[in-house]
Amino acid sequence: MSSVASTGSSSTSSANAGSALITSTGIGSGLDISAIVTSLTNAYGAAQTNALSSEQTTLNAQVSAFGTFSSALDTLQATLSSIDNPSALAAYTATVADKTIASATTDSTAVPGQYSLEVQNLATAATLTSAPLASGGTTVGTGTLTLSVGGASTSITIDSSNDTLSGIASAINNATNNPGVTASVISTTAGSRLVLTGTNTGAANTITVTESGGDGGLSSLVYDPADDDTTLTQTQAAQDANYTINGYAASSASNVVSGAITGVTLDLSGASAADTPTTLTIAANPSTASTSIGTFVSAINGVLTAIQSLGGYDDSTQTAGALNGNATLESFQNQLENILDTVQSGNSGGVSSLADLGITADANTGQLDTDSDTLSNALTANITAVGDLLGGTNGIATQLNTLINQYTGAGGLLSSVNQGLQTSLTQVSQQQTALQAELATYSATLTSEYNAMDTAVAALKETQTYLNAEFNPTSSSSSSSSSSATSSLSSGNLGT
Repeated sequence: MSSVASTGSSSTSSANAGSALITSTGIGSGLDISAIVTSLTNAYGAAQTNALSSEQTTLNAQVSAFGTFSSALDTLQATLSSIDNPSALAAYTATVADKTIASATTDSTAVPGQYSLEVQNLATAATLTSAPLASGGTTVGTGTLTLSVGGASTSITIDSSNDTLSGIASAINNATNNPGVTASVISTTAGSRLVLTGTNTGAANTITVTESGGDGGLSSLVYDPADDDTTLTQTQAAQDANYTINGYAASSASNVVSGAITGVTLDLSGASAADTPTTLTIAANPSTASTSIGTFVSAINGVLTAIQSLGGYDDSTQTAGALNGNATLESFQNQLENILDTVQSGNSGGVSSLADLGITADANTGQLDTDSDTLSNALTANITAVGDLLGGTNGIATQLNTLINQYTGAGGLLSSVNQGLQTSLTQVSQQQTALQAELATYSATLTSEYNAMDTAVAALKETQTYLNAEFNPTSSSSSSSSSSATSSLSSGNLGT
């Protein structure tokens, strides 16, 4: 019985040791369980992990590639506004022979022509000046000043706080409803004078000043020709500009004249010498058109470069572009080439295609090259025909603008493509998350199994140690168990 009890005690000790070994991975077996589990888990998920990672890399590369392509299209589209309007492309300039008389600018509605221009007088604003006083601080009087310009007027209260010449000038300038008058004080050898100046030119902008109430001192600042009351002196009358175009008289309240000649704005700056008109010439400016077309060609080449880079294949590196074989990119390329090959057989002036402007595709690179001489000759000979080829309803630039809008506009093809790519990236991310959860479960299962094995091995080793002690008491590995067993045998406690 004592033998059985002794064995049971040893078994309990072995079980407890095994339980303790569960938390000490590999102590029983001597194996690196953590490394083994990691290796097996990585091997188990390697194929799926690599496939998802590869798919994610490809999708991100396509998102970036379409971003590059979209940017190139935006750059091209920005250049179209300067060439899709035939009149704007012509970019007529206006030149005044006598620059002391006037200058001129044009808009897209201008047409070629030559005109005779003579300026009799410029438009001016009214100026009124007071009689001199000792200084700007001299008291003038109190009451109410009413200033009128055209149909607008305001009344200004003058009291003891602002009844000096300078105070009145400040009150006028700060008036809430000032009708268009500025006031200043000038110092002369005779004294200080109040000067009122209209802010707008033209005969309709005469200034009237009346006063009422107060101590009567403001009567020295009145200008009311209708009532024959003019203590202020009009030093400059408000008048319209008077000029002639091709001998026909015209007038303007402003010295900046729009509408006198279609598409031309005149900026009058001086009166002509008597009976000495100057020449105003409206003519096409080929250099402006040449610059616009050059910018357009560069932008086209930018798009072609993007297409070749993103959709091509490099034989030397055996590397395909991120959009190699992509149907969206190939479709755009085909439509672009068709538009660039446009031939307008009915166009005038011998300008029916880009080749007539000296713009042709390089056989080796596919890029557009421009023969500057051919382009210059076409622009000089018939800039209107060039404008018709590029702009208008069926112009090349107009067609390109429509095509690009189909791709980059709201709800366009590129927006749909990007949305699809983002959806795919989301799905890949979800699959990666699911895979990581599966691998975590797999790793935990392996760890549990290996720990169970390790516990079993630890128990076996414990049993082996006990048995060695029981049946080989002289073994150097025997310790207290061996001594105990010997003592038991000596006392006769173990039965046969």
